[in-house]
Amino acid sequence: MSTQTADAIVKQCKDLALDLSFADVTAWKEANPGGKVVGVLPGYGPLELIRAAGCLPVGIIGGGDGLEIIRGDAYFQSYICHIPRSVVELGVGGHLDAFDGFVFPSTCDVIRNLSGMWQVLFADKYVKYFDVPQNFGPKLGGHFYKQELADLARGLRGIGAAEVTAESLTASIAAYDARRAATESLIQLRIDHPEKVPASELTVIMWAGHRLPVEEHTALLTAYTADAATREARVRDNPRVLLHGAFCEQPPLDLVRTLERAGCYLVEDDFVLQQRWIQGPVLSGTADPWEALTHAFLTQSQPSAIRYTPEGGKGDDILARVDRTHAEGVIFASPSFCDPSLLDLPMLTSALDARGVPWTEFKYAENTGQFQGIREQAGTFSDSIRLWSEA
Repeated sequence: MSTQTADAIVKQCKDLALDLSFADVTAWKEANPGGKVVGVLPGYGPLELIRAAGCLPVGIIGGGDGLEIIRGDAYFQSYICHIPRSVVELGVGGHLDAFDGFVFPSTCDVIRNLSGMWQVLFADKYVKYFDVPQNFGPKLGGHFYKQELADLARGLRGIGAAEVTAESLTASIAAYDARRAATESLIQLRIDHPEKVPASELTVIMWAGHRLPVEEHTALLTAYTADAATREARVRDNPRVLLHGAFCEQPPLDLVRTLERAGCYLVEDDFVLQQRWIQGPVLSGTADPWEALTHAFLTQSQPSAIRYTPEGGKGDDILARVDRTHAEGVIFASPSFCDPSLLDLPMLTSALDARGVPWTEFKYAENTGQFQGIREQAGTFSDSIRLWSEA
C-alpha cells in the first residue's frame, strides 16, 4: 500500500466512493461471515463503538449526481434538502440491501424524520436514532451520552453483533486515533502546500473513508500524504479560501473542481465532518474507554452548526480557522434548505465582517448541474481578493 502513488490512490478512492452498488460492502460481508454492516447518516456517529461490536460502519452520504431520484421524491416534501430523497432512493432501489442496521444521528429534523421513515420502509432492519446532549456538563450531558452509547451497543448485540467490551472498545478507539492523526497530517500538508493537495483529490479520499475499514483508510491517507509531499506543483497566485457549510449533504465532485478552476485554493472545508468530528486523540488521560469516548465528545467536538455552542460563541471558531489556515476569504456553500447551516450564516458573516475577512455564499444540491454560475461567482470572489490584497 505504501508504494502507491498519490494519483493511483485518488483513482482507487474515487472508484470506491462513487460506486452505488456498494460492492465493497458485500465483499466485506463475504470475507467476514457473521459480520454486520451498519450505515451511519451524516453528522456525528460513534464509529468507534460500532467497530468495537465487530461491525463495519459505512457512511451514507446519498447518491450524489450519479443517482436519478424517482421514488425518493414521493416520500418527502420539496422544500427540504435533497439528501433524504436520495437516501430513500438508495434504499428502495436495493442499493443498501447488504446493510444490517442504520444509525441516524441527531443532525437535524430532516435526519430525525428520515429515521422514522426508515422504520416504516425497512421494518426488518435495525434503526437507531442516536441523540446527543445539548448540555456539555459531564454529570448531565456526559451521563446522557453514555446512556446513548450503551443503548446502541445493546441494539447491535440484538442483531447478532459482538458484545462491546473494554478491550474491544479500547482497540477500536486506538484505530480511529491513528486515522485522526493521519488525517491531521494530510490536512496540515494541504494548509502548508495547497498546490500539492487539490481539494477535489482530498474530497474523494475522505469519501472513501466512509466505505473502508478504518485501518485500510489510515494506510491510504498515510501513503497519499507521503507521495503528495514530494510532488512538483507550480504555486499559483490563487487566494487561500476556507469553505464552510457542506458538513452533511455533500456537493458534487464537479462543483469542488469548479471552485478550484475559478482560481481558489481551498485550504480547509467541512466535508465529511463525521470523520473529523473529534479533534485530537481520544485515548489520553483515562483508562476507561467509555469515559474516554464521552470526554472526547464533550470537550473535543469540532464546532459546527449541528453542535451546541454557548451563546455568544458563534463566529469564534471560523475566525480561529481563518487564522490557522491563513485563509484570505471564506465561501459559504450550503445545501439548499439546510436550516442549521443557513441559520448560522448571519452570525458567522457578522464575525467575518467585524474582522474584515471577505466572504461570499451560494447554495447547492448534491445533484446540481449549475456550475457555470457558481464558477463565475467564485472567480469574481477570487479576483476581488487579489485586488484587495494588493491594495
